[in-house]
Amino acid sequence: MLSRLMNFLRACWQPSSERYVHAGSDAAGRQDGLLWYKDTGQHLSGEFSMAVVQANNLLEDQSQLESGPLSTLESGPYGTFVGIYDGHGGPETSRYINDHLFQHLKRFTSEHQSMSVDVIKKAYQATEEGFLSLVTKQWPMKPQIAAVGSCCLVGVICGGTLYTANLGDSRTVLGRLVKATGEVLAIQLSSEHNVAIESVRQEMHSMHPDDSQIVVLKHNVWRVKGLIQVSRSIGDVYLKKAEFNREPLYAKFRLREPFKRPILSSEPSISVHELQPHDQFLIFASDGLWEHLSNQDAVDIVQNHPRNGIARRLVKAALQEAAKKREMRYSDLKKIDRGVRRHFHDDITVIVVFLDSNLVSRASSVKGPSISVRGGGVTLPAKTLAPCGTPVET
Repeated sequence: MLSRLMNFLRACWQPSSERYVHAGSDAAGRQDGLLWYKDTGQHLSGEFSMAVVQANNLLEDQSQLESGPLSTLESGPYGTFVGIYDGHGGPETSRYINDHLFQHLKRFTSEHQSMSVDVIKKAYQATEEGFLSLVTKQWPMKPQIAAVGSCCLVGVICGGTLYTANLGDSRTVLGRLVKATGEVLAIQLSSEHNVAIESVRQEMHSMHPDDSQIVVLKHNVWRVKGLIQVSRSIGDVYLKKAEFNREPLYAKFRLREPFKRPILSSEPSISVHELQPHDQFLIFASDGLWEHLSNQDAVDIVQNHPRNGIARRLVKAALQEAAKKREMRYSDLKKIDRGVRRHFHDDITVIVVFLDSNLVSRASSVKGPSISVRGGGVTLPAKTLAPCGTPVET
């Protein structure tokens, strides 16, 4: 196994600096090899920091922060929207969500004239239906798009309330100050849908009582139908609509028995949290971060370091842990190129949102400067082919 990996490394190794375009202005973020970052920015309720490190040939994590109007109406409401979209099987679904989910949210907020759980559910549903339409259209020419999907984590701060919606295994963690001790505690605000969690396996069994193979332990990892770890997602149409689970889809995705109802769900888990003055900051991140750092580890790093560049610091801490697990130096891990890098860690996206209680407590009708930032990845010069790589199972 090791010799095969070394051969693969040798075949794909190229100096990374030759292929990457480095952005100059910090307005849209900066690039340093496989790392993209925006060290600091201002949203309606405080400051924020973003960072993304790429591991796949094509970045499958997509992300955005939108602050300002949350509807198409002049009357508001106003607030901050954060999205982390961790794709699998390819980048198509996460890119689609990045382009459409926030627009759907603004449309439904305008119709309801307020932010609500119902608005967020409708935005998710419209995004799922839109991607299904795209798959239906592209199926004759590009059938493998039916096996592409994405986790979808959203946070909306509006009128002193935080809405957290999630599909899959990205995570939102709140850092809350305990006045009596001065400690900052980590509080997880999002529910996860990964069958590594026993309660999620039980949920799958209760929803599919006739299928004893709904969740299978494969290579020591629990997977839905032996294929995928998450039980909810946008996309993954091959496990939601039986008509897409057939040739010419690759044989490894095709089930032996046709299914009568969707195996995966696109219904998000949504929590509502009234923000308090002792709520200090929020960490939104794809599971690439949480694979290497505990909730409290991440909160401690944010609490004990300067705000400027804190998302980048969290990414670096996760990469240092990844290197340590493989008995490597962090400096050597940084030299490994995308595609090959996926054997060592996943794409990682982190957005840290600081909460200024004076700004949070203002009504959602207060306007502020609008900002729209998308997490970046490697920008290739024109006509550059992606380096070789092998798909890594999700």
